[in-house]
Amino acid sequence: MLSEPFNYDYAPYLNRPKIVWPGGKRLAFWVAPNIEFYEYAPPPSAARSVWYRPEPDILNYSMRDYGNRVGFDRMADVMAKYGVRGSVSLNVALCDHFPEIIERCCELDWELFSHGIYNTRYLYGMTEEQQREIIRDSRETIKRVSGQSLDGWLSPAISNEATTQDLLAEEGLLYTLDLFHDDQPMPVKTRSGKRFVSVPYMMDVNDVPVLNFRNISPQDYLQLIKDHFDQLYEEGEESGTVMCLPLHPYLIGQPHRLWLLDEALKYITSHDGVWLATGREIAKWYLDNHYDEAQSFIDSVKGAAA
Repeated sequence: MLSEPFNYDYAPYLNRPKIVWPGGKRLAFWVAPNIEFYEYAPPPSAARSVWYRPEPDILNYSMRDYGNRVGFDRMADVMAKYGVRGSVSLNVALCDHFPEIIERCCELDWELFSHGIYNTRYLYGMTEEQQREIIRDSRETIKRVSGQSLDGWLSPAISNEATTQDLLAEEGLLYTLDLFHDDQPMPVKTRSGKRFVSVPYMMDVNDVPVLNFRNISPQDYLQLIKDHFDQLYEEGEESGTVMCLPLHPYLIGQPHRLWLLDEALKYITSHDGVWLATGREIAKWYLDNHYDEAQSFIDSVKGAAA
């Protein structure tokens, strides 16, 4: 076990090199629909319980199935209304189980990246070769169903191992969402030295922890999203920021919650200076235009502290 995270070094928020998004935009906004596939009777995990209740947990299984049957299309309709494309955190097993969803994602020009194969199988305790097999399976499946390259990654249930980011870089991916340490993209250290970036994926506005675990009202969730955006938008005048809105169709696609997604997107897209991007677009722009300068800054901070 490492004594501290290997994947990134300290980079103070003040005095960083300035980030400028395309067209001089001040905030990159992207939406990450988590479109997931849960097994009815998954193999047991030694690290954590897969379901909340004794199996068969018909209640929780069917609640998540609701997202793929009903909630997805509702959510996609609202996003299309405001010209917001999705970057799909995809359990790739869904490609074979529910191909209709993938077809619509492609019609809407959404990005597909990997959230593992199933959301009921975790990376905890896996060997590097087992993890590579999942990464390669994800790449091949996404290419087969969409023609897209696999550029981004979010480990299923955020179950990444200590060397997962090294493997992702070695397998040719561009960005990870497994690190939650910043409001701007950041270089990620890897053992191969390959250029790899962390793109902000914001758990504090993620509908699962906010609505399920904090149990706040839809009205308060909407205000939380607006407040989060307002602060990042203000700071983005000095240097470009990122706001990610992670969503789950089984939650945000419920009839009593859909209005808040509509209101949130209406509010955000009404502001000038917002780049409606995908995770891939953010990562590529950062790698091409800001990565080297940011790495030099991080190295200078590290050197000064030595």
